[in-house]
Amino acid sequence: MKPRRSSIARRLRDCLVTAVLCWPAPAAALADQPPEGSGTGTAVDLTELSLEELMDVEVVSVSKRSERISAAAAAVYVITQEDLRRSGATSIAEALRMVPGLEVARIDANTWAVSARGFNGRFANKLLVLIDGRSVYTPLFSGVFWDVQDTLLEDVDRIEVIRGPGATLWGANAVNGVINILTKSARETLGSLVTAGGGTEERWFLGARYGGSLGENGAWRAYVKGFDRDAGADPAGGEGVDGWSVKRGGFRVDRKLGDAAEWTLQGDLYDGEVGERLTLAPSLTALVPVVQDTETAISGGNLLGRWQRTLSAASELTVQLYYDRTDRDYRFLDESRDTFDLELQHDVSPAPRHRVVWGLGYRRTADDLRDSDLLAFQPDRRTDDLASAFLQDEINLRADRLWLTVGSKLEHNDYSGFEVQPNARLLWTPGEHRTLWAAVSRAVRTPSRAEHDLQLSAPAFPAGALFPGSPPAIVATLGDRSFDSEELLAYELGYRAGVAPGLFVDLAAFYNDYDRLRTVRAEPPFLQLSPPPPHLVIPSFASNDMEGETYGAELAADWRPAGSWRLSAAYTWLEMRLRNRFDPADVTVAATEGQSPQQQLFLRSAMDLPGHFELDLAARYVDSLATGPVSGYTSADLRLGWKPRAGLELSLVGQNLLDAEHLEFAPEIIPTHPTAVERAVYGKVTWRF
Repeated sequence: MKPRRSSIARRLRDCLVTAVLCWPAPAAALADQPPEGSGTGTAVDLTELSLEELMDVEVVSVSKRSERISAAAAAVYVITQEDLRRSGATSIAEALRMVPGLEVARIDANTWAVSARGFNGRFANKLLVLIDGRSVYTPLFSGVFWDVQDTLLEDVDRIEVIRGPGATLWGANAVNGVINILTKSARETLGSLVTAGGGTEERWFLGARYGGSLGENGAWRAYVKGFDRDAGADPAGGEGVDGWSVKRGGFRVDRKLGDAAEWTLQGDLYDGEVGERLTLAPSLTALVPVVQDTETAISGGNLLGRWQRTLSAASELTVQLYYDRTDRDYRFLDESRDTFDLELQHDVSPAPRHRVVWGLGYRRTADDLRDSDLLAFQPDRRTDDLASAFLQDEINLRADRLWLTVGSKLEHNDYSGFEVQPNARLLWTPGEHRTLWAAVSRAVRTPSRAEHDLQLSAPAFPAGALFPGSPPAIVATLGDRSFDSEELLAYELGYRAGVAPGLFVDLAAFYNDYDRLRTVRAEPPFLQLSPPPPHLVIPSFASNDMEGETYGAELAADWRPAGSWRLSAAYTWLEMRLRNRFDPADVTVAATEGQSPQQQLFLRSAMDLPGHFELDLAARYVDSLATGPVSGYTSADLRLGWKPRAGLELSLVGQNLLDAEHLEFAPEIIPTHPTAVERAVYGKVTWRF
């Protein structure tokens, strides 16, 4: 049985009390602001749409083509540019806290644990993340390095989040969700923008962007940004060493080719450092672990090109190619990785009541890993290929009322061979602004480089400790070439509607049946001669011995009590029931279950005040974690914004205001010292001209 969670009644009450602090009488809405700079961008302020119009906002992540949220047969949530601006978030990972069904926790000032519907951790491996269609998943551990996923936040158009499998269209590793970060076209960012600020934890940040036109049919922009975040608080006392400093720049060009075609070219470069404190033995011959402060250099860049052509009123073709380079210089492991990806997609209506999306893809990734005696990969260089094809058909069974979507993705990878990932989705609109949907999907999480090739060693026993004359012994976690894909069969049900004037609700429930989940299997010791001295290895191998079920529900609500006031809420409930098929005492089962909170609540108030002021409050409750243990906590952020003139915005933001500091996660696998999230204040100025 899962351990009893701490009572949440008091913490829920604290959240609600904090939320009503922003309950003044509604004020007149701010006057519309002009487009950015002197440009002619047409971006829509979603806060000024009616709830009915919000249901018609288009998203692309569900079916790889534009469709209305009300017509999406999936649990989808959209973070708009206005949500980002008024949240006070300074990073993409931080902004994801407002999404129901996501678990977002800071391990230290630069390291995040982000997942959907359970299985959270620093190396969470069931969530696919894309930026403008470019996958930022790393084959090293089947996850995401959140410290390098960044761009100028003012250029982000929206973040689309799908909870639940997206593998039929997006492929393996889109098991529990897909996050697609979409930036604005260059046509929407004409003119100049400068933003700067600083505070107690965000020591300084600076960004600048300029966009111009390329005649009547094109536009471009270029940006630079940088920031320096202070280290967190070490729970043992004193300051941590986990500071975070990155500088980044990039560009985007969009151009029309006549009336039917368009191309995009964009790229980014970044360079920075992140700090970390660990307790590790410095070598295999040193038996006493010591505290070590490390600094990791992070750098990389990417270049993406996309070409789209409308072939007819019922047919559109898209070709996309990108190259991505990443470098990470760890204390015990250096990694360099090059990725090439080519994708073709065709959206066509071959017959009445049918809309088909099909595509082909090819990806090659090559790494170069420089090992140490404590952390090694064999081989230290590897090149992997991934080939894929998908087909999905949306069938209108009853005009404007009932749709059936069926499809599948076929992939071949160098770890597990061929993988088939089908899905079927049914959507029914029984009335205006009401949608009921259901889905059944199969998804897989393919093996990572670590699960096949890793050797993680830690000194355990000196010579003679196990028996007279015994050599020294180490404990090793090893990859296994027979490790296979994790499998998921998911059942989902959802309902979204405008249930009353000014009130919109979105409810999703799910039941996930997992098989062949990762755990470790202990094996008899063996003697190893290299590196010297000769030593015993007490091994644990990666294995597919875990199975189980997770189930839960996610509720999002949006209420407009007045034209100048918006209230939002998100609630998540999650239950996990995992087990090892062969070892009932496997401690990794409880550890996996205990890394995700059972309940989460997020409340937000966004209000426009007289005099062009804005008042925003966000409060959240996160249940306790069994691992660590990490206590449940309630936190609140407050933002006061002012627009004294068109194009100029000043804001003051307070974060984590309800306590001086709190822990959010306990590290796993790598013995990192977590740091507490501290109360923080920063100021910001943004000027568009």
